Amino acid sequence: MFPEYRDLITKLKGHDHHFTRLFDKHNELDQTIKNMEARIASGTHEEIETLKKEKLLLKDELYSILKKAAAV
Repeated sequence: MFPEYRDLITKLKGHDHHFTRLFDKHNELDQTIKNMEARIASGTHEEIETLKKEKLLLKDELYSILKKAAAV
């Protein structure tokens, strides 16, 4: 996710607890979705879609934080 910000992500994960929480939650949702789609974990189509929307909102928020931090 966001390879152009790899160094900044590393920096923020070391200093910004809010960013780290969002980043970890995004990765957790990503893994949950993959498990549901692979039928490793149970989940309806609607549940998967809801999780995907939540993940997208987190990604948007992470991107916003990255853009602001890069502009500083």
